[in-house]
Order: sequence, then C-alpha cells, then structure tokens
Amino acid sequence: MKKKVLVIDDEVHIVKIIQYKLKLDGYEVLCALSGEEGLKIAYKDTPDIILLDIMMPTMNGYEVLDQLKKNENTKNIPVIMVTAKNQEADMLKAELLGIVEYITKPFSPQAVLETVKKFIGSP
Repeated sequence: MKKKVLVIDDEVHIVKIIQYKLKLDGYEVLCALSGEEGLKIAYKDTPDIILLDIMMPTMNGYEVLDQLKKNENTKNIPVIMVTAKNQEADMLKAELLGIVEYITKPFSPQAVLETVKKFIGSP
C-alpha cells in the first residue's frame, strides 16, 4: 500500500508543486486548501505524514497542529511545517507543539521529498 502524504496549504501553486514531486516518487498525495479541510481529511484518511503551512485564513497551522495532537487517531502522525515564517519564535512555537521538521519557503521540492523520506521512508 502506498504511503499517504497530506499537504495542507492555502496556496494552490505550492500544493501542486509538492503534489507533483511526491506523486512522481510514488506517494499517494492528499491535498487540502484550508486547515478545516485538512483536519477532515486527516481524521478520515489517517495519512502517514502531514505537510502543513502556518499562515492560512480562518484556521492557521498552529491551530490545525493543536487539533491533530489532541486527537487519538492523529496525534502520532509526523507533521512537517512548510511555511514562509522564518522567525526563530515561529520555529520554537511549532517545535513545542510537536512538529518533526521545519521547512521555510521558498523551498526545493527535492528537499521536501528527502524530508518526507527521512520520516516515513520510501513509498
């Protein structure tokens, strides 16, 4: 069974870039353009790893992460932040909430792929 990656980001072009790179490598990629949509997919499909943006309307990445960590079925899923927020305070806050890695935008699609592989292995 293919390993599932959930990408939660409100920027369509970012989602498409990540989706393309990961699918090319053999991963199943689920996409959500909002925090709320991302949580629904995470609860329903239980991905192997989640790539999460911080700055999104209505529900930001910190709030999504908090909800994921409170849910019995999603609390152990590794979460990688992929965000333009590059301040140390943001990184620290994300680490305290339980992320496994922090990637700042702009990023290399290959670096995202390598990071996903580091945590869940090849598809």
